[in-house]
Amino acid sequence: ARHAGGKFLLRVEDTDRERSTQAAIDTLLDCMRWLGLDYDEPEVYQSQQIARHLAVAEDLVNRGLAYKDNKGGGGECVIFRMPKTGHLAYTDLVKGTIKKKAEDTQDFVIVRSDGTPVFHLSNVVDDIDMGITHVIRGDDHVENTFKHIELFKAMGAAVPQYAHLPMIVNNQGKPYSKRDGAAFVGEFREQGYLPEALFNFLLLLGWAPGDDREVLTRDEMIELFTLERCKSSAARFDLKKLIWMNGEYIRRQPREVYAAEFTARVEAAGLSVEGRDLDGILDQMQVRTKFYSEIPGSCSYFFTEEYPFDEKGVAKRLKVDGVPELLDEVAQRYEALPSFDVQSTHEVLIAMGEERGVGLGALVHPVRVAVSGMTEGPGLFEMLVLIGRDSVCARLRRVAQRLRDDTLPDEGKQ
Repeated sequence: ARHAGGKFLLRVEDTDRERSTQAAIDTLLDCMRWLGLDYDEPEVYQSQQIARHLAVAEDLVNRGLAYKDNKGGGGECVIFRMPKTGHLAYTDLVKGTIKKKAEDTQDFVIVRSDGTPVFHLSNVVDDIDMGITHVIRGDDHVENTFKHIELFKAMGAAVPQYAHLPMIVNNQGKPYSKRDGAAFVGEFREQGYLPEALFNFLLLLGWAPGDDREVLTRDEMIELFTLERCKSSAARFDLKKLIWMNGEYIRRQPREVYAAEFTARVEAAGLSVEGRDLDGILDQMQVRTKFYSEIPGSCSYFFTEEYPFDEKGVAKRLKVDGVPELLDEVAQRYEALPSFDVQSTHEVLIAMGEERGVGLGALVHPVRVAVSGMTEGPGLFEMLVLIGRDSVCARLRRVAQRLRDDTLPDEGKQ
């Protein structure tokens, strides 16, 4: 709508009162605000238009375009007459021309026996009243569109243009559902996704800008979006791509935004950033953070000596013959360095590896797990400098002793 200079309107289709509770509607509106889906006019509530819907139904009956019938013996319904001869067709802006024989259609209920309008009628009447020119929706409504177009014609109204977007499927090509992961916007929000990242990701389900760009600003999205570039085939929900995109948005945030959130989460965990090289830590962590919920779990070793150990990492990297002696020697050599920096700490391990006839990884991995408790993270030597020489050497010696005492947790120890 914004690309074409039109208006994006919101209609709350709340005629099913059992499902459309006020709490459910409030949740919907809150999720839209969080995603940045701002509409251009006050929302319209379909339930407030029921009298208008029923008046249209009565007019259709009076003109012979609909009839009343005690369908199924449950009370009198209003049923719309569909054409019985010829072909029905419409041009879908995504799928192209869609046709079917009129004889393959059936009359359908537009007012239930309890006197409430069915969504087919309500939607068309509201589209007319709201001046809707384009209806863009999921392709599970392709068949409904034949019904809706006939209703528009019966009311003497201009038929809007329709575009049916592909359904979202999982990696197996089946409809995406809760069994595949989060399916409600609020769940993504709770899991730590940024609204800008989720919005960007959802836009790319079934559409692409035509170049290699994937991370787009909202203004770029509006400028580039066209229905012609929408795909008609099903869109696969790639969770790995969403996680990557969330990390990209965090990486691109202004430093002050990331710093405020990072610091708040560290302090909320009872840790302090005082006396730490916070700028240096942020340099290392912002490019690696995929979710804010990872903080401070992914970097607590920068702020405390009581950091947890990855049990698999302990078993694989530390509980190996000769590691206690290795860690003690690294500590001794680090303590003797004139300058404790990225280059000098790196050169120590290179020299030790050459002396022992092993690759650098044989030293990097145990040192990393010993000083951070983790098997991955920032570059080891950058991390060592940020932790500081005194803490690094103390940790190496402490872990070496705990290995001798067999007090480090591992996956085989309960």
